[in-house]
Amino acid sequence: MADRFLALDWGTTNLRAFIADAAGRPLLRRDFPLGVAGLAPGEAAQRFVNEVRPAMQAEALPALLCGMIGSTLGWQAVPYADCPATFSGLAGALQRVEAEGPPVWIVPGLRTQRPDGGPDVMRGEETHIFGWAMADPGRQRGTHLVCHPGTHAKWARVVDNRIDQFVTAMTGELFALLRTHSALKVAGAVPSDSAFEQGLAAAGDGGALASRLFTARARVVGGNMDPKDVESYLSGLLIGAEVAATPALLGIGQGADIAIIGDPALCEHYRRAMDWHGYAASLFDGEAAVLAGLAAFYRERHPC
Repeated sequence: MADRFLALDWGTTNLRAFIADAAGRPLLRRDFPLGVAGLAPGEAAQRFVNEVRPAMQAEALPALLCGMIGSTLGWQAVPYADCPATFSGLAGALQRVEAEGPPVWIVPGLRTQRPDGGPDVMRGEETHIFGWAMADPGRQRGTHLVCHPGTHAKWARVVDNRIDQFVTAMTGELFALLRTHSALKVAGAVPSDSAFEQGLAAAGDGGALASRLFTARARVVGGNMDPKDVESYLSGLLIGAEVAATPALLGIGQGADIAIIGDPALCEHYRRAMDWHGYAASLFDGEAAVLAGLAAFYRERHPC
């Protein structure tokens, strides 16, 4: 087995690239502004060969990719695997794509039927979740609830190292739309812990969200809130509503332990919301998780 490989977490808006060893330790890291949403059909393969490989000095290394690069917007549409999904089953479904040089594999996404009857999908988060689980044998046994905040936050129930079921909350995207394209748009916002906590309180049980959102505007025009605090209030309200209502969809009650995986700053906002609602939350770095996941898939594909 090659002692190094090229690991790519290739999403909608950004590409994070690593040279990693088989244990998942990063030897080189670089970001590229090559999110799949901005690429033309067929462009991902060209940019990978002509830009990413040379910039990472990885022309001779095998590559393993996860994220939206495996969607219809990316390099090649890789079929979803069904939940419940095991690590070994997903590793066996890695799809090799046509590319110059050493082999390139893409991790499939997952699809599930939500407890409320609707469909749901993820791409990329499955690698973070399995990476988190594979990093500690204790996480590979029993039932765990994992929250992966982001543009489309994922809440997953992991049972004996399989992703059993999950639901998505479009909290991040909704926040971005409201703060830039709605009556809640405010220039010169300043982070405010107190406004964030007011938002958590205003979220209540997470119901009637469309009505609760208007309180952000009413507080400003009514003279109860400085306009620069609105973004923090809105963030607290949206995250608070998500945390208040989403775990119940997976049958999770208050007091449960929840692992939060992702960007440390965003995860801290979720931790505060979970503490507000009586959950015990632990934070885990998303970059370490995705590297651990890609390395585990790499070892499965290229055993010693």
